[in-house]
Amino acid sequence: MALRAVKRWIDVAVAVSVLAVGAPVIAATAVLVYADVGRPLLFRQPRVGRGGRIFELRKFRTMRDAIGEDGRPLPDHARLTRIGRLLRASSLDELPQLINVLAGDMSLVGPRPLLVQYLARYSPEQARRHAVLPGITGLAQVAGRNALSWPEKFALDVFYVDHWSLALDLEILLRTIAAVVSRDGISAAGQATMPEFQGER
Repeated sequence: MALRAVKRWIDVAVAVSVLAVGAPVIAATAVLVYADVGRPLLFRQPRVGRGGRIFELRKFRTMRDAIGEDGRPLPDHARLTRIGRLLRASSLDELPQLINVLAGDMSLVGPRPLLVQYLARYSPEQARRHAVLPGITGLAQVAGRNALSWPEKFALDVFYVDHWSLALDLEILLRTIAAVVSRDGISAAGQATMPEFQGER
């Protein structure tokens, strides 16, 4: 329990520090987003947190609101802008999630929070990823990101749940820096991001 309290203290301290020191970068990113896709600047979407609790995730917008002839949004690759690709490659679009960290919805490190509709599609083993707070970065993100398959990602998420430690969090944070610099695994093969998780077949 004490270690979890330390993890929370680290989350808050780092989030406050990055928001303060990185304010010029955040402001410049906001200007880029406004010039690229206009308002709203933030993409907000319900995601699943610890214990299956739903919260609103925040990111800088990287896609246009483009609708096809059938009235449905165009595929991700058709809506993702050039500036949006740069923001995703540099992970600058993730900066507003520091607000989620301060609110206690997320941690710096943990399984990535996924869509609400996936809840009914997890196996009991995969659902154990919700035993901890979701993170801005995680083991799956530094081990291949979107180049991994869904089963591979979930296996790493559950491994993190079972083997969590402050040392593992530090290792993941350091590896995240390398992953962002190398830009590895930004998207799955043939996808702008990652195909929808359909559940076990």
